[in-house]
Amino acid sequence: MNHTKKVVALLTGCVFLLLLAAWAPGKKSDKASSKSAADASAAVSANDQQINNNMQAMFNQGRQIFRYDTFGDEAFWGGALHLHQAIAGENLGGVGPGVSPKTALSVGLKVDADALPASLVEQIKAGKVNLDDPATTLALLKLNSVVGVTGFFDKQGKLQGMGIQCALCHSTVDDSFAPGIGHRLDGWPNRDLNVGAIVSLAPNLQPVADLLGVDVPTVKKVLGSWGPGKYDAELDQDGKALRPDGKSAATLLPPAFGLAGVNDATYTGWGSVTYWNAYVANTQMHGKGAFSEPRLTTQQFPIVARSHYNQVRNSDDQITSKLGALQFYQLGIPAPKAPEGSYNKAQAERGKALFSGKANCASCHVPDLYTEPGSSLHTPEEIGIDDFHSSRSPTKKYRTTPLRGLWSHQKGGFYHDGRFQTLNEVVVHYNDHFKLQLTDQEQKDLVEFLKSL
Repeated sequence: MNHTKKVVALLTGCVFLLLLAAWAPGKKSDKASSKSAADASAAVSANDQQINNNMQAMFNQGRQIFRYDTFGDEAFWGGALHLHQAIAGENLGGVGPGVSPKTALSVGLKVDADALPASLVEQIKAGKVNLDDPATTLALLKLNSVVGVTGFFDKQGKLQGMGIQCALCHSTVDDSFAPGIGHRLDGWPNRDLNVGAIVSLAPNLQPVADLLGVDVPTVKKVLGSWGPGKYDAELDQDGKALRPDGKSAATLLPPAFGLAGVNDATYTGWGSVTYWNAYVANTQMHGKGAFSEPRLTTQQFPIVARSHYNQVRNSDDQITSKLGALQFYQLGIPAPKAPEGSYNKAQAERGKALFSGKANCASCHVPDLYTEPGSSLHTPEEIGIDDFHSSRSPTKKYRTTPLRGLWSHQKGGFYHDGRFQTLNEVVVHYNDHFKLQLTDQEQKDLVEFLKSL
């Protein structure tokens, strides 16, 4: 019996020692364990590094595309419309008086101050640069400093063509050097840009007239109706230039920031960020790529029969391979934070409680996206407005607009067409539509919260 106990005790001790060795290995095991961990760490690090390298490369490539890639659209803006000739002017081989820097800035074009040589900056400061001379505009184009516009020059320095980029409409500058001249603000809508006025300068608008099935004077009248900060991305699909009330059918240029996590990228939910990039690059910028949209039926979009925009295919595709990086960059652009002192903090705190409480805004504008995860589409009746613009979309609905960065694009108003000039008007609309019974002070508090986002 005693012998048996000794054997059991000995076995128990051996098991304990084995377990102890497993959990607390000696020097030899420690080295082996460290080597194993190092090997695993190296394998993970290599994979992580590959991801990090790809991430940075995609971001850099996307920024380059967003800022500088024309997608081959110079064949349209320069080759077909001859818009570059109007920019150069008669004295520099073009037509008409030309476009001076002052004129360019007056129609909302922006200049990237970081692209200007220090010597030129000093000359501008000293008043030694003629801002009334189209030759100065061409010099700025040669420096690639006009945001969203590229000039193509021959060996003699003559402007031979021009193209546009995403940044034309969806970037502005911080005016740090002068009004219209400063550091780039990618993703910010250029609400000063008068697209219609710029396009109407083109010496040959016949291609646009032919596409729309109207005459050139009608094209110019429509372009002149848009005004600053507006553009009509459906005009060359359905030909609807005016709303039933006679006002322009153009919509406000939207921001291209704060879209990470947002499914519906446009006012009426046509599609995602990359969908809209493909749509715009092919059908609005007139680049050379590929685009498929079976929802563009001739019944709803009669011009499709002439444009064939429902099935675009170019053998020289300069768009498709760039869509991934372009989307990656845009999703990396955060909504700008409200500047200190731009809103009342105490009121904003009260407004935040109202947003999720009595006003019930958060039921659609879900924090922290401030739109709805997944589908964010609503009928016109749900939000209490007309169906004119939603009827121009395949969805027939309006999306819940993401609210972050609202403070940065108040110029031009709110909603897709700027029908509400102030945030207070937006709050009043929903207070009436949903019968929220918000007091005047509660409405003001809610506005301050919206300004803080």
